[in-house]
Amino acid sequence: MNISILRIAASLPLLLAVTASIAQARFDTTNSVLTVPTIDVDGQTYRDLAARLDADGRLTILALTAPTPPGGPDLATRATAATATAQGHALCQTIRPFYWEIGDAAQRLAGASIDAPGSLLHHDAGSVMPIASASKWLYGAYVAERRNGAPTEDDIRFLNFHSGYTSFAPNGCQAGDTVASCVARDNNGVLTPAHVGRFSYGGGHMQKHASLGAPGMALGALDSAGLAVEMRRLLGTEINFSLSQPQPAGGVRSTAADYATFLRKLLKRQLKLADLLGSFAVCTNPASCASALNTPVPSALSWHYGLGYWIEDDPGGDGAFSSAGAFGFYPWIDADRRYYGVIARVAAAGGAGFDSAACGAMIRKAWSSGVVVTSVR
Repeated sequence: MNISILRIAASLPLLLAVTASIAQARFDTTNSVLTVPTIDVDGQTYRDLAARLDADGRLTILALTAPTPPGGPDLATRATAATATAQGHALCQTIRPFYWEIGDAAQRLAGASIDAPGSLLHHDAGSVMPIASASKWLYGAYVAERRNGAPTEDDIRFLNFHSGYTSFAPNGCQAGDTVASCVARDNNGVLTPAHVGRFSYGGGHMQKHASLGAPGMALGALDSAGLAVEMRRLLGTEINFSLSQPQPAGGVRSTAADYATFLRKLLKRQLKLADLLGSFAVCTNPASCASALNTPVPSALSWHYGLGYWIEDDPGGDGAFSSAGAFGFYPWIDADRRYYGVIARVAAAGGAGFDSAACGAMIRKAWSSGVVVTSVR
């Protein structure tokens, strides 16, 4: 249940809960809004508190997600519904061949390879592939580890694509580049002052951020292999991935199984980004957001963007956290942070990531409800 606007007097239990979560809390002095990703109250986890401190001393709760009620479909029912949806839904048939899986913090719970008639191409959990922009979620998590869960204002500006470095070339880096030499290539490292503070989707923000000297990330001297080693040092060496070019925003090659390990670590709160999911979100649709310049998301959707990942919270969306890649790799964590999912495929067509996202949303809906989904509504 989402509480949209509820006016209450500041009570002792609420203040104690906020105090207990103070390490996660952020207070925006421009609008007097306190945000807390998670609050534990009597063993129940409430999420995404946004509360405004009013002039009269009272708190206005702007948003709060209550714990998921117990019960619901059993795992067998969920798996059957999700499998049938992945196999039969029109939005999923159009992206074949692909591999999908859903799991929780402990393990994979369901999944399968969905092949295309007449095609020899096959994807499974161990298929190595370029994941393109799904790399961004990994880099956001790496930065959160470096900052011990407290990103700086500069980190936030670069990770939610407000930095003004919007001239990254379509071909990005070359295989022989270092992080710094890629920044120096073409106009990759050119700042556009008029774009500072405005959302513009692209690889230049993270490329520049990674190259900045201390107190920045200071990764400029690293090549593809060195950047992979450094990121895995903090994310976990059990997550196997490489980089085809030293581009933190799009150069990673990995598998569904390895990316699922990363998502499980977020669900288990073994990575600092877990407590920041949903924080520092910015609007992204130029049609409805005056501060947005461009977005790859279809114009009918008004998603927000966090620290290297999307938040699918447009009207009618389910609030999942995700990071779609251009070739169709699509990982997610549901809004309740109970389950993760991955669609893994490689496609040459533009917009493949968001085609995968459309199928993924249907699989997620079937899993949540335990009912096969046959329409997009």
